[in-house]
Amino acid sequence: MILAEKIMKHRKQNGWSQEELAMKLNISRQSVSKWESTAAIPDLDKIIKLSEIFEVSTDYLLKDELEDEAGVGTISDEEPDYNNETVRTISLQEANSYMELIDGVSKKMAAAVAACILSPVLLILLGGLSEYRKTGITEDMAGGIGVTVLLLIVAGAVAVFILIGMQLDKFEYLEKESLNLQYGVAGIAETKRNDFEPVYKRCIASGVALCIVSAVPIMIAAAFNSTDMVYIYCVVILLVLIAFAVFLFVWSGMIYGSYQKLLEEGDYTRSKKLESKRNDNLSKVYWCTATAIYLGTSFLTGRWEITWVIWPCAGVLYAAVCGIAAMLRKS
Repeated sequence: MILAEKIMKHRKQNGWSQEELAMKLNISRQSVSKWESTAAIPDLDKIIKLSEIFEVSTDYLLKDELEDEAGVGTISDEEPDYNNETVRTISLQEANSYMELIDGVSKKMAAAVAACILSPVLLILLGGLSEYRKTGITEDMAGGIGVTVLLLIVAGAVAVFILIGMQLDKFEYLEKESLNLQYGVAGIAETKRNDFEPVYKRCIASGVALCIVSAVPIMIAAAFNSTDMVYIYCVVILLVLIAFAVFLFVWSGMIYGSYQKLLEEGDYTRSKKLESKRNDNLSKVYWCTATAIYLGTSFLTGRWEITWVIWPCAGVLYAAVCGIAAMLRKS
């Protein structure tokens, strides 16, 4: 194990981000990033400081053949002392295959999610046009055509979800197991993450802005006391804008998340992986219940233009449920 890998290994075992380690050393995050990607080597005074922080010897840090530190805090590659979990080694080929797969399926997944949001648009339009006699279509015809199209779109989206899920199943361990990256993997993942980060931030900012702007047409219609048909058009515009915002969220989030999974950062640190394992059964029950509530409410009321609100509410509530579950476990 080389110096770069040892720095990354002990930083993650202590649960520190690159920024936190940089603060302890009074240097920039970029310096730590360069050390771990083998783009630079720390000076002697920094190596001494690292040995103090990690509670290991300088010999252990500098000599590649020394895999374990005899004494305080010894941890082997095969059985790291982190929640008594084994570590899975990720090769460069394996990491590249995963990142290429995410690049290939992220837009398809984002389009499928956006399609689900857009699925009731035709139903809403035809329902409004038939109710206000704008076309020769009866309300029954409008409802039949609209619901048929809605179900076809949802069925197609679900098929995409299943197919992509089957492709990603073989990499599911990245979200659940502790990782040990082989030489060069961390450097490539960090380079890709840093290159994509500006795009990710723009997508998040644009998506949030679209979600806010989506309500503007309805507010304008209300200000001018518009007809009900105008409100229907405004609802359609709202769904289109939200669908595009969600597309940006899902597409950029999947790609950026793939780098975080490999680097065990953000929502994929080892402590959060352990918490996620504890919430597995809770998550399955919760989202199945949320789906049943959404479909049941939508079919019973026929108010598809409103019932979509269940999903963002369920997302916010899920975070609260997980927080409560964590507090209960601690108590």
